[in-house]
Amino acid sequence: MSSPAQNSAAEVPAGAPHAVAVIIPAKDEEDRIAATVASAKRIPGADLVLVVDDGSSDGTGPRARAAGAQVVTHRTNKGKAQAMMTGSFAVRNREISELAPGEQARHRALLFIDGDLEDSAVNTAPLAGPVLAGEADATIAVLPAQKRAGGGFGFVVGLAKKGIERLSGFQATQPLSGMRCMTREAFTATQPFAPGWGVETGMTIDLVWAGMRVREVECDLHHRVTGRDLRAQLHRAAQYRDVARALAARELRGRVSGGRRPGRETGGALS
Repeated sequence: MSSPAQNSAAEVPAGAPHAVAVIIPAKDEEDRIAATVASAKRIPGADLVLVVDDGSSDGTGPRARAAGAQVVTHRTNKGKAQAMMTGSFAVRNREISELAPGEQARHRALLFIDGDLEDSAVNTAPLAGPVLAGEADATIAVLPAQKRAGGGFGFVVGLAKKGIERLSGFQATQPLSGMRCMTREAFTATQPFAPGWGVETGMTIDLVWAGMRVREVECDLHHRVTGRDLRAQLHRAAQYRDVARALAARELRGRVSGGRRPGRETGGALS
């Protein structure tokens, strides 16, 4: 696969994104955010790195800004879905401000990554390639097994995986993966977001239903894993609840609309 920097203007289909905006929702990531931002700035084609400080109680925002990111701050924690929306609005405002009189708007690809990726953030670059080249409308990262101790029991993953396949036909390898790149059109097709931790599950189903070309891409990423203590179990229970709600809402929507709406092309892993 060629990198975004290798795609000439003649090779890129009309209407394809011209660059990448990296959006990083983050809360209380002061120990990791600077390294994540520095690494994200090295992604080929990325001309904007934006951190949404989602009500942090530490120095996440100032450290992200010092590392070279544009920072938008939520005074209180509003959750990942709202942070993603805030980031997308900020990118759109930036694009509007860059327009010359009479110039037609061109959208950036939106690359969403986690704030704890640190030096591995640059390895999300393969997600952008197919979107910039017009080969996919949305890409989802498939991560290697994490090296650190911890990890969940698979209940939430299993629920999301089976639900996505049942409702859309898409066989997701890692349905809860938050590292995703998409066109502005694809992002709009996922609105309104499923609330809470159901955002990724709902997003995948909505993309397929909208006929978007969805691809999974292997990325060598490493981040903090969820442990097995009481706090982790409460977090996992909240995830399960939100994923179940996202699936139930789309199950109802499918019934109301007369059945599921298959996309024109889905599946397929890129490595």
